[in-house]
Amino acid sequence: MSVLNLTKKEDKILYEIYSRLYKASSPSADFEELVANAKINEEGKRVINFMDYEIDNDVMDNIIETVLKENRVRKDQRGKYKTTIYLGCSPKSFLKSE
Repeated sequence: MSVLNLTKKEDKILYEIYSRLYKASSPSADFEELVANAKINEEGKRVINFMDYEIDNDVMDNIIETVLKENRVRKDQRGKYKTTIYLGCSPKSFLKSE
């Protein structure tokens, strides 16, 4: 699921983040169903059409930080999770106009 070598615990944290992001996105989606129904590409990887889903950037950041805090991820380790999420299959984010 990620571009980094991650432990099973790290993968579970990422999965939880993705699950919450898709639940809060528009349209709302069940990440588990998206993964189960994803097409497999020529490299054998599941492809989720993340561009079909949108989430407010502030909501996205809040979800990521909440899950990382709940899992007691050290502050100096949070960057690798954020990079994986932002470069992975997360819903596209947008800035809410004032």
